[in-house]
Amino acid sequence: MLYDNHNETRLTNIYDEPRLNVKKVAIFITSVVSCFIILVGSFVLSYNKISKPVQDTEYVAAEPTDVQAVAGEEKTLKTAHVQIAKHSAERIKSKFIPEYNENAQEEIKNLYYSTEKVAYLTFDDGPSATITPQILDILKNENVPATFFVVGARVNMYPNLVKRAYEEGHYIANHGYSHSYSKIYRSVDTIFGEYVDCENAVRAALGIEDYRMYLFRYPGGSSGGKYSDVKAESKSVLNSYGVSHTNWNCMTGDAEGKNTVEDQLNELKLTMEGDDTIVVLMHDASDKQVTVEALPEVIRYLREQGYVFKNFYEIF
Repeated sequence: MLYDNHNETRLTNIYDEPRLNVKKVAIFITSVVSCFIILVGSFVLSYNKISKPVQDTEYVAAEPTDVQAVAGEEKTLKTAHVQIAKHSAERIKSKFIPEYNENAQEEIKNLYYSTEKVAYLTFDDGPSATITPQILDILKNENVPATFFVVGARVNMYPNLVKRAYEEGHYIANHGYSHSYSKIYRSVDTIFGEYVDCENAVRAALGIEDYRMYLFRYPGGSSGGKYSDVKAESKSVLNSYGVSHTNWNCMTGDAEGKNTVEDQLNELKLTMEGDDTIVVLMHDASDKQVTVEALPEVIRYLREQGYVFKNFYEIF
């Protein structure tokens, strides 16, 4: 289970006797010391809730069998797009380490009702050696921040791309480890386990042992469908560990068969209608070359409409 239950320790009244009882005094002192140790231990445990993999749970760690490398990706990765200037340690510490925000879930919810013209560009299912570098190049040239919801198994394949995205100021968020619905949604424990496995993969890629992501996007969305009940049950559990979730209110349709730049731009316009702040769903998987081609047009159009670009560092 995800929780440990602790019984409260009741102290007996050592003043029931009219005279000093050495044995009872010793018991009292021992009890006080024990309570102090328990309180300190509880504080440390709560502070580091998600800094290590979940112990004593029923989930089985996901294997990356559902996320395969695409032919040519490794060659592409070795030949281009991975050399960048690194930020100083001070800048990384001050700007690029997400911080826990106890009001994060409410603030994310409020984004969808905001009247500010802000666009959060988000990319799911990466990294991929063929697409992610091109997207990063465009974002860098346009000076646009974005959020990448990464898949842990692919982080292990291409850690340098995750590190590049991070060092260029993009928010690295969590999309589970395997992206296999049958693995992720077996239970609440497996959902949390996939979150932790992905987070550990990102920590290894970045070389930051205590890095926390705080933000999860459920594969397939956070509600509806075959796994609706277990998704709903898991939200409060994730939140108890400081993890918030978000969906989207706008998309280019790059995962719904929109296979031309014109179609993706039209889908963006259609789905953003009526919203001021938009969370745009796109993908940087290896088959999303049209997304690369559409991205400059997406950025250009949103700027023409008066949008500014932010990522989830605005909340964490």
